[in-house]
Amino acid sequence: MRGRAAPLPATGDGTAHQQRAAASLRALLDDGQIPGAIRSSLAADFARLEAMLAKLERGELHIAVFGRVSVGKSALANALLGEDAFEVGVLHGTTRQAAQRRWREVAGSGVHLIDTPGIDELDGEARERMAFEVAGVADLVVFVVDGDLTQHEYAALQTLARTQRPLLLALNKADRYGEDEVAALLARLRERSTGLVQDLDVVAIAAQPVPVKRVHLDAQGHEQVELVARMPAIEALSARLGAIIEREGKTLAALNAGLFAGRVADEVGARIAQARRELAARVIRQYCLAKALAVALNPIPVADLLAAGALDAALVMHLGRVYGLPLTRSEAGSLITVISAQLVALMGAIWGVNLVASALKGLSAGVSVLVTAGAQGALAWYATELVGRAAEKYLVAGKSWGELGPKRVVADIVASLDRDSILREARSEILTRLRGAA
Repeated sequence: MRGRAAPLPATGDGTAHQQRAAASLRALLDDGQIPGAIRSSLAADFARLEAMLAKLERGELHIAVFGRVSVGKSALANALLGEDAFEVGVLHGTTRQAAQRRWREVAGSGVHLIDTPGIDELDGEARERMAFEVAGVADLVVFVVDGDLTQHEYAALQTLARTQRPLLLALNKADRYGEDEVAALLARLRERSTGLVQDLDVVAIAAQPVPVKRVHLDAQGHEQVELVARMPAIEALSARLGAIIEREGKTLAALNAGLFAGRVADEVGARIAQARRELAARVIRQYCLAKALAVALNPIPVADLLAAGALDAALVMHLGRVYGLPLTRSEAGSLITVISAQLVALMGAIWGVNLVASALKGLSAGVSVLVTAGAQGALAWYATELVGRAAEKYLVAGKSWGELGPKRVVADIVASLDRDSILREARSEILTRLRGAA
């Protein structure tokens, strides 16, 4: 079958779908583990979640009417409603904000129509953005055109298709074309919308047909011409909407709510991950500095390396708390052992220099101590950076090295860090601190 997706199966589970979707939205809204700062930064999305939850609980289904200016969106909405609820005009920008009206009750769902601003106005970027936002959270979208798809319309249709909701393509003003022309235009629209809209959902309508001229004789026998309005011809679209709503309306509402909740949850997860990465970077830097100074200031050869090991364990345990995966002291020790073994295999020469520097520091005096301590502290800083980054990778993967294993993970971290840059920064910071303490 051609088209974006097959219809949802006809089942009696629509209400159950809505209940599950509502429970999912409620769980996300009530999640106490979402940091307040992230919730505030996504305030608009959480407000929309609350509105969608309320819509689900009221059993509503929302249909957005979408398209360029002057294609007849408002006229179509009025024709479906059977009343002039939405403003209609030929001026660009007649519909300046989304408007909503209750349409009818179908299969236990209160169906609402939403008229959206046109998407191609000059100086109308905000209104175009609003139109996409409304269509993106509607349960079903009617995309109105009045001829072959323009490039702008085709791009908009592709964008809407990515929101994963049903699309109907309505060729409006069909009364202005001959029958053969209408058939050719429908064929062209179906061809161009392949993969985006099902063939069955591409229909011809006349929401506000051009009045017909009628000539009659007045009492004096003079010919008079009057314009007689014609009834809208929207039967094909109305019937198709009714069939979709009857068959899968509740499921569509549940699916739309679930999709939106999923996008919000993904965004929340991404922001939490980013916040954790930023906090982890600050924690690692703090421990790098603490370890470097501990190594540089400890006058007892080799004992400084033991102190450094204790700081590494504290760092790993701290990172575990940052990522919500607390580590026991034993787990932290085992993790450092694994990381250190890989670092020694990769960088044995660096650890050799570190041990030599530790011994030299106990035999030196004056300026030489300061220089040697700075060099050794810089190496300790760099080593802690590597340990911290490796432990972070392990924690992000859920206390796992993944398929690559610790050797590859540690090697990738070593390769990704600019050692010389880190050593220069560390040495500069350490010497500044040591001179300030002298």
